[in-house]
Amino acid sequence: MPGTAVLAYTNGLLDWSWVTSHTDEIKTALWQHVRLVAEPMAFGMLIAFPLAVLATRRRGTLGPVLGLTGVLYTIPSLAAFAFLQPYFGLSYTTVLIPLTAYTLLILIRNTVTGLESVPADVLEASDGMGMSRARRLFLVEVPLATPTIFAGIRIATVTLIGLVPITAQFALGGLGALMRDGFQIDFNTPITVGVVLTLLLAVVVDLMLLGVQRLITPWTRKAVRA
Repeated sequence: MPGTAVLAYTNGLLDWSWVTSHTDEIKTALWQHVRLVAEPMAFGMLIAFPLAVLATRRRGTLGPVLGLTGVLYTIPSLAAFAFLQPYFGLSYTTVLIPLTAYTLLILIRNTVTGLESVPADVLEASDGMGMSRARRLFLVEVPLATPTIFAGIRIATVTLIGLVPITAQFALGGLGALMRDGFQIDFNTPITVGVVLTLLLAVVVDLMLLGVQRLITPWTRKAVRA
């Protein structure tokens, strides 16, 4: 953004003239933010699901899996980025790996909880029908565990939406780039826009995921009404 032009604006919390003249920049930042959340979430789910299934099948692996992902979750983001930067530079990979790692504890824990909550008599009935373990997993256990699994997806997604702005230090865009630019030139409007859109994105995405959950688990609504 042109610094001289921006500095001509009054430095209030929000200058609508700046917003209307930078709509393309704001849309681009919003789309980049969504991508920086969606891709780590996709990789996180691909990694977390088999690990959660393994942990429910082999109880001895549950502690180590949760312990390792718990340690990864507690690593400060800046420390993780700094550790990976010598290997991958200021690249997308340096950001993707930590963001993916931050989703694992939440996704694995909720998936394990959901799978373990499936009633034993339902599992016995499935075995009595001659289902293989794979068919029972995908046709019985996962559907019944879906509400708990989706709760983990929602928490992890909202967590990443709030965490992604820090990746602006790697010139990857996103709403954090607006905040960074605002701080650099001491201009509040980009900061306000970045913060407000981050909050709105978290709320909208959470409601969308809740809607998807309700759509694919209609039996939960029937149970509540009953």
